[in-house]
Amino acid sequence: MLVVIRGAGDLATGIALRLWRAHIRVVMTDMERPTAIRRTVCFSQAIVHGETTVEDVTAKRAETPEVVLDILKSGCIPVLADPEGTCIPMLEPDAVVDAILAKKNLGTKITDAPVVIGVGPGFTAGVDCHAVVETMRGHYLGRVIHEGSAIPNTGIPGLIGGFAGERVLRAPADGVFHQLLDIGAQVKIGDVAATVNGEPMLCTLDGVLRGILADGTPVFKGMKAGDIDPRCEIKHCYCASDKALAVGGGVLEAVLTLTGALK
Repeated sequence: MLVVIRGAGDLATGIALRLWRAHIRVVMTDMERPTAIRRTVCFSQAIVHGETTVEDVTAKRAETPEVVLDILKSGCIPVLADPEGTCIPMLEPDAVVDAILAKKNLGTKITDAPVVIGVGPGFTAGVDCHAVVETMRGHYLGRVIHEGSAIPNTGIPGLIGGFAGERVLRAPADGVFHQLLDIGAQVKIGDVAATVNGEPMLCTLDGVLRGILADGTPVFKGMKAGDIDPRCEIKHCYCASDKALAVGGGVLEAVLTLTGALK
């Protein structure tokens, strides 16, 4: 079985880990310049560095769809710089998973593959995909929806360690992001994690810097640019999150259920 995952950020990476460990072949796509925050747990970094490893799985950049099979045979996940998903008709996957997490559908169609799964808000099962997987933290996280849509985006991050919106660091201005602190750094309220055009991006609580944009990333004022984990567990910076794996479990269930129904 072959599954194409659109997106290669932290949630998409959790999905890929679940599928890969269930012996399902995975191909991922993302932008040429990924804007993932939790870069240490994102397969999108294979586009930037040529290859990257998350937990025990390695991903490699695929320059063209033609080399995908060779990378899969080497035991690695291919990642293409292909935000439009133009490789999908060429690869003819058994399933497509839209895990871009744009809070809206950016072009995925129910006809893209025999099984199409939307992750999070912006999709309607039976209209633009066959199933939707819930991404909102809480009772329904990771559930597979066969009719209807996921819970609408609230704009408020889920609670971690008793904090929600305070965890997120946002670019203080339009311009080019200048990273000062690395992922895994222990921070205090008021520490300067980065600057944009000389304006500081201040830490909003005590904890561990779990994610931060790469130096040189173009940003706009208010753009999500960092993430603080108040639980202060540095090892959390280097493994997939509970949310990513829960969503990944839902996608795995949907893929197996729906592809099995086709037989």
